[in-house]
Amino acid sequence: MGNASNPPFVSSSRPYLIRAFYEWITDNQLTPYLVVNATFPDVKVPEQYISDGKIILNIHPYSVKDLSLKNDWISFSGRFSGIVHEVIFPVQATLAIYAKENGQGMTFPQEDLPPPTSPSDKDTKDKSRKPMLRVVK
Repeated sequence: MGNASNPPFVSSSRPYLIRAFYEWITDNQLTPYLVVNATFPDVKVPEQYISDGKIILNIHPYSVKDLSLKNDWISFSGRFSGIVHEVIFPVQATLAIYAKENGQGMTFPQEDLPPPTSPSDKDTKDKSRKPMLRVVK
């Protein structure tokens, strides 16, 4: 336990709330949409669909492939005007999740924090690096 001068680290509730709303929206046969701050560092989305620094993404199970809603990163493969794009962005870049049909969902405050380090399996900065193995005990 931490004391008043050194509280314990508490992770963000944002990824948990995104997953909960995603499940609730899809369980009710509605379409989950994410609003993403496209100007946030390390956001990889099709730039031609960005408007006013934001992009709205349909993440319905029939619309995307390999959706991953992790604590630090959201990623999937999706079609934009028939062209497949890999989409990946830090969870902190998510501004809202809502149901397309009724607008119900949740908005999040804009984050000024730097994003986490890019996940190694999605690293697009340096493809020339050799794979590294590490011993896990």
